[in-house]
Amino acid sequence: MEYVLVINAGSSSLKYQIIDMTDESVKAKGIVERIGIKDSILTHKPTGKDKFVLQQDMPTHGEAIDAVLAALVDPVHGVISDMKEIKAVGHRVLHGGEKFTKSQKVTDEVIEGIKEYIPLGPLHNPANLKGIETCMEKMPGIPNVAVFDTAFHQTMPDYAFLYAIPMEAYEKYQIRKYGFHGTSHRYISKRVPQILGKPAEGMKLISCHLGNGSSIAAVKDGKCIDTTMGLTPLEGLAMGTRSGDIDPSVIPYLMDKFNLKTADEAVTFLNKKSGMIGLSGVSSDFRDLEKGAEEGDQRCITARALFNYRVKKYIGSYIAAMGGVDVIAFAGGVGENDSLVRRDCLKGLEFLGIKVDDELNNTRGKEAIISAPDSKVTVMVVPTNEELMIARDTYNIVKKLK
Repeated sequence: MEYVLVINAGSSSLKYQIIDMTDESVKAKGIVERIGIKDSILTHKPTGKDKFVLQQDMPTHGEAIDAVLAALVDPVHGVISDMKEIKAVGHRVLHGGEKFTKSQKVTDEVIEGIKEYIPLGPLHNPANLKGIETCMEKMPGIPNVAVFDTAFHQTMPDYAFLYAIPMEAYEKYQIRKYGFHGTSHRYISKRVPQILGKPAEGMKLISCHLGNGSSIAAVKDGKCIDTTMGLTPLEGLAMGTRSGDIDPSVIPYLMDKFNLKTADEAVTFLNKKSGMIGLSGVSSDFRDLEKGAEEGDQRCITARALFNYRVKKYIGSYIAAMGGVDVIAFAGGVGENDSLVRRDCLKGLEFLGIKVDDELNNTRGKEAIISAPDSKVTVMVVPTNEELMIARDTYNIVKKLK
């Protein structure tokens, strides 16, 4: 058995999986919620065994990791007998800036680098770092690997990642487009050629990770040449609670009309109260919007139409940027499960040789080719697996250390 523990530490939550790398099977997965809040809860799901739920206060990530490790070795609902069976721990880290173009074994230098990019990822990087430092403390001697969300996009050319503002902003303060969901887009960019039995070289792929947070990447020859998210995950598509692209001059006007006192309040307004929830007034969940639309709620109808329209615009622009497209792949909670979004995002692109087969498109959460037989472009559903990507990187890096 070659076990890798995958950790995705948020500010008040911690998701985990333990994967046996001999066959890449998931042995257990779970989540700790409400860290630092009263009535923290661990939900542990071991493969082939009953779910285990633990409710107790976990004031810090330290107690959360303790609870996870105890669940993993528990004689009843555990999946390993000793912590030494874990070969390595892989961590999702949101922002690696320009410094980290690939996954790295955690060292003092890597920790300092993650700290350096806290201003660019103020919500996520500190939490990711807590996860790393806690695992290093609780599991001494077991190597840790950082897998960066931004790394896959570091192949973008400067004319794609720069903003048209004074160059000093980039040279002094690294203000530029970084892109996110990189681990997901990298998984899709590797999985699509495998499914089709074609090399990544020569392939023009548009990877659509659509969920509560959404982004699209243009991938040419297996490398990202552009993506929709920017300096932060706020740029690009409209999302569950994020506005996406917006005229910057709207912001001071919003601040005045909605009595927002600081830039932070304005950013929170755009990050947490906008997107689908802001437009619909109902929900950030696309299933609720679909239900509302079916019941004739005009705001739900408009919210879904706006989302689909913006996805379509970016797909069209990336076809132009790459000089064509061979494959469009949908992933993420919405991309994998919402057949209406997939259909409506591509409606009107038949002139580019993109045709969806309604029957084939009637699928949820599994790999499928959904384009019509006479479509010049292959349209696919490819459920993403960021945890497996993190585990693979971690395992491969640790193997080289031996």
